[in-house]
Amino acid sequence: MHIQLISEQSSRADELERLAQRWGLIASSDSDFALVLTADRLELRKLNEPKLGAIYVDLAGGAVAHRRKFGGGKGQAIAKAAGLNKGVTPTILDGTAGLGRDAFVLASLGCKVHLVERHPVVAALLDDGLSRAKQDPEIGGWVSERMSLLHASSLDALNQLAQDRQFTQPDVVYLDPMYPHPENKKKSALVKKEMRVFQSLVGADHDADGLLAPALQLAAKRVVVKRPDYAPWLDEQKPSMVIETKKNRFDVYVNAAMSD
Repeated sequence: MHIQLISEQSSRADELERLAQRWGLIASSDSDFALVLTADRLELRKLNEPKLGAIYVDLAGGAVAHRRKFGGGKGQAIAKAAGLNKGVTPTILDGTAGLGRDAFVLASLGCKVHLVERHPVVAALLDDGLSRAKQDPEIGGWVSERMSLLHASSLDALNQLAQDRQFTQPDVVYLDPMYPHPENKKKSALVKKEMRVFQSLVGADHDADGLLAPALQLAAKRVVVKRPDYAPWLDEQKPSMVIETKKNRFDVYVNAAMSD
């Protein structure tokens, strides 16, 4: 992956170089995107559209913290979709982790979550956010215990983990593949910004339909697919049940009862 690499502090230049080696990033002055290591965090910036600002992972503060404290707990749609309303705390593999917000919500409710992210830049941002969250005095303890990151293609990871007898089978596989966003759909300013940057950097998940079969093979209890309200079922397969919100829905494919 070619991208501009910028350290705002000369003292962190070596750290940025190690980060680039870890995630297979190649410094390029021709890229419209830059990974910027500031004094506090790792940021992604689209240099030819500075008004979009910086994208970074903040699990300890802002909107994520507000959702953790006031989002409705196990009564919110994602928790119901994952089966937490059944009185259990399932283990979850998030096959398309992105910036980790949904995984964080599930972890905050007690679930152990393995996060899979295939894009090296997104994985680097997520790893940085997780590292900072683990140092936070309020949430660091349980983030360290419940959240782990695997940098790999979702399709490869799901297939390989399904064949790995040493890997503990998750109760739930959670998928939220990138889906093209129609221009006539209204979104919040934050989502619009992130959508534009991510779709130009990452693109749509063209192999998303191929995720459902290995996810169903891997999940002990159920597969949950988050979709925009206008998107078709993944791989054209009708879910066992659907939980709808204002703008999205959770398609739930049940393998076994959560209480088993």
